[in-house]
Amino acid sequence: MKKDAKSKKKKSRLRLMHQYYKYTGFYSFVWKSLKKAILPIVLFVGALFALDRFVIDIEDTLVMVTETYSPMVILSIFFASESLLGLIPPELFIAWAGKSASPILYLSFLAVASYAGGIVSYHIGRSITKIPSVHEAMELKLAQHIKNTRKWGGFLIIVGALLPIPFSITSIAAGIINFPFSSYLMFGLLRFVRFYLYALVIFEMV
Repeated sequence: MKKDAKSKKKKSRLRLMHQYYKYTGFYSFVWKSLKKAILPIVLFVGALFALDRFVIDIEDTLVMVTETYSPMVILSIFFASESLLGLIPPELFIAWAGKSASPILYLSFLAVASYAGGIVSYHIGRSITKIPSVHEAMELKLAQHIKNTRKWGGFLIIVGALLPIPFSITSIAAGIINFPFSSYLMFGLLRFVRFYLYALVIFEMV
């Protein structure tokens, strides 16, 4: 009897959560994000093919980059980008990892750098709340992200970790609303999943 009661309670809770996310537009947001994610990926793949065929040899260029710059320099640039609004597309760095001496190892380093960059962004968001003028400016600039994070919490962080939405912005918004740090760290681990999945495609291309 107790097991049946617990099962019914769990199903009821899941049903309520489903209704909430449906009512607040979470599923619609994810679907729109997925559609938006497809275009950048298609454009990136198309640009790589076009560059490789008509402009430069992508493979030779990536090999040259790996020979010219040390992995530490490239990883440091990527970490800075992931800490500051995701200025450079991660796909470029994944392609670089594919031509490095140890593709899986450097891909893992990139995933760690992205995850660590997100943590820095989260603490930037927390620090912003202590500076009223900056807080007001960021509240205005990231209004929609902050609103969505307040509504959907961890689920939005999951979406930010997996899809081509700047993870840094999602992390800053989580910091601003003081989202539980331990939960942020747990959900943010899906960032690793994204890198390995994208590598399956990009490594085959470069």
